[in-house]
Formats: sequence, C-alpha cells, structure tokens
Amino acid sequence: MAKRPSTPSELRDAVERTVQATLGSAERSRSAAQGALDDLVESVEDLRKGAEERLARGRRSVADAIEGRRPATSDDLKELKAELRAIGRRLDKIEERLPAKRAPAKSASKRTKSSSKRAS
Repeated sequence: MAKRPSTPSELRDAVERTVQATLGSAERSRSAAQGALDDLVESVEDLRKGAEERLARGRRSVADAIEGRRPATSDDLKELKAELRAIGRRLDKIEERLPAKRAPAKSASKRTKSSSKRAS
C-alpha cells in the first residue's frame, strides 16, 4: 500500500499524479473509441454504397425485363408504319432503276399489286 502524504506539497504531488494518470488513461480511451467509431462509419458507408449499387442494378434489371415484355403503344405502331412507308418508297425507287425483266404475266401483276399496297 502506498504511503499517505504527510505535507501539503506531497498531497498536491499525489493529486497531480492521479490527475495526470487519469487524463492519460482517458485520452487513450478516447483515441481508441474514436478509432472504433471511424471504422464503424467507414463500414456503414461501404455498406450503403454497396446497397445503392445493388438497388441500381436491380432497377435496371426490372426495367429491362419490363421493356422487353410491354405491348406496343399507338406511338410505337405509328413509328413502325412511317418507317415501313419510307422503306416502301425506297424500294419502289430502287425497282424503278432496275432494268426491265422478261417475266411471265402472273408475276408482273403481283409486283404491281404489291407496289400499289405499299403506296397506300
């Protein structure tokens, strides 16, 4: 057991040593707690980023799955019709530039019918 201080200066020194020991211990505890808290914050941040990335991938997957299965809208059909008409006009121009073929009467009448269908 430690000797009891007998003079005021010994008492003051003993109190000072006790306070310094307590402060040093508290500082070490504070540093350790701060380090643990910093590690925890970093881990939570990593988890949050990972969760956000997985959510974004999931949303893209769902959007891709729905996009491939949704029915055509009237706007989609209008675009397709316009594109088909443009292709028909281009095909008619190409056919006009081709040299005339000697074909039986049957196939010539079919070509005339299909050309008139594309024009409408």
